[in-house]
Amino acid sequence: MNIDKTRVLLTGATGGIGQAIAERLAAEGAALLLTGRRASELERLARVLRERGATIAIVPADLTVAADRAELCAVAAQWQGGVNVVIHNAGLNVSGLFDTLADAEIDDIVAANISAPMQLTRALLPDLRAQPNALMLFMGSGFGALGYPGFAAYSATKFALRGFAEALRREYADTTVKVALLSPRAVDTALNDDRVRSLQTAMRMKVDPPTRIADAVVAMIRRPCAERSIGWPERFFLRVNRLAPSMVDGSLRKHLPTIRSRLTPATADPIRGDS
Repeated sequence: MNIDKTRVLLTGATGGIGQAIAERLAAEGAALLLTGRRASELERLARVLRERGATIAIVPADLTVAADRAELCAVAAQWQGGVNVVIHNAGLNVSGLFDTLADAEIDDIVAANISAPMQLTRALLPDLRAQPNALMLFMGSGFGALGYPGFAAYSATKFALRGFAEALRREYADTTVKVALLSPRAVDTALNDDRVRSLQTAMRMKVDPPTRIADAVVAMIRRPCAERSIGWPERFFLRVNRLAPSMVDGSLRKHLPTIRSRLTPATADPIRGDS
C-alpha cells in the first residue's frame, strides 16, 4: 500500500509506541485518526502533527467501553471516505508474579488486550470490507509466542491476540482485507517502571526505541506480511521454544531467583502500564 494513500485509525496513540507510529506515518503522508484515553495528550499530539502539515482527527475513547467504541467506529466509517488501515496498538501491561495480581488486574488486562480489539474489529470489518484495499494490523509481543515468568497475564493476552489475528487472516483471506501481526521484543516506553527496567538489565534483554517499531509498522503497511517478529536473537529463542520447549523451561528456571527478586516489591503490587 502507498502510505500517502492511507487513512489510518491508530489506537493507543498517546503511548510511547503510539506517538512514534503517528509521527512516522504523518511524515510519510498518511491521514491519521488517533484515539486514546487521554484527551489532553491526544490534542497536544494532533496539534504538533497538524503544524507539520498532517491531516489529523482525534476521538478520545476508552476502548473497553462499548459506547466509546461505537462513537469511534461511526467517525472511522465517514472520515476521509472511511479508514482503510487499522493499527491495534492500545494495550495494558500488568507485570508481577501471578499470585500478586488481583481479580481486577486480570480482568483489566484481558479487557484491554483481547476483548476490546476483538469487539472493535468486529464493528469495523463491514466498512473495511467495502474498501478496495484494507489492512488490519495488530501489535503483538514476543511474549505472545513465549510464556515468560513474571508476565503470565500479559503473555496470555498476547497469545490470544496472536491466535485471533491468525484465525481472522484465514477467515478473510478471500476478501480485500489483509490481517497482520507485528511482535516487538522489549521496547523502551513508559510501560516499564524501574522494576521492569532492572529485570531487563539483569537478564540482558535487548530493548528497542519506539522508533524501531514505527519503522516496522511502515514497512508492514507498504508490504503486508502475515506475521513479523522484531529482533534476531529473540526470533531464534522463539524457534527453540516451539521445537524444544523443555530447553527454554530449563534456561528460564535458572533465572527464577533473578526474576522474583526484581518483580517482587515489598508491597507486592503489580506493575501496570498503558502502551
